[in-house]
Amino acid sequence: MTKARTLELLYLDERLCAIAKPSGIMVHRTGISTDRVFLADVLREQLGQRIWTVHRLDRATSGVLLFALDADMAADMGRLFEAGRIAKRYLAVVRGWLDERGEIDKPLSGARNKTRDALTRYRRLATTELPVAVPPHETARYSLAEIEPKTGRTHQIRRHFNHISHPIVGDVNHGDRRHNRLFRARFGCHRLLLHAVSLEFEYPATNRPLNIQAALPDDVLKVGDALGWSDIIARVSPSDREPG
Repeated sequence: MTKARTLELLYLDERLCAIAKPSGIMVHRTGISTDRVFLADVLREQLGQRIWTVHRLDRATSGVLLFALDADMAADMGRLFEAGRIAKRYLAVVRGWLDERGEIDKPLSGARNKTRDALTRYRRLATTELPVAVPPHETARYSLAEIEPKTGRTHQIRRHFNHISHPIVGDVNHGDRRHNRLFRARFGCHRLLLHAVSLEFEYPATNRPLNIQAALPDDVLKVGDALGWSDIIARVSPSDREPG
């Protein structure tokens, strides 16, 4: 990705901007990063104004990402996130067959090894089984999950699903290398299969509900098609595909 690329705007007014974040780019520069391109820089150049980061997505995660366009809105949105008043919804492909519904309540360590409460809820949308041996199993099983993190800890979803032995496919840090290799070889999938589908909250500028959604990228849709989940994905995710 280069700075010449235009980011897809999902919402824009004088005080708030939402974009469809691509997988594979960091939101902003860090002290240890060796990247040359950062999403915040690209968006700042595209809009021609200062922006404030109000939350983050991992480099490998795609989907809805918000930026404030003034300091007061940044503070307001920060309070909403901190209070858990923003409903976050993700879709993910995970290893194994999940329970129909579940809750992962496991504290996670963060900066300076401080441990904080972390809660993630999920719903299984579909399952599939591939006739491919991944030792010690004779077949490979996967689930499509709708995920609602109730807190916002670093790598929360990825760490929580690894904790319950259902790591997200494509996760090189908290996942299963054997299944990652299978998806690269069989489907040409070289990314983390985690997408932020929507954010819903009461917008401080209008005091009205705002629901911002991001369609699944083509590379994720391709995997969903191959796994036989196209109809299910169409029911739970916005789409920018042409009809027919």
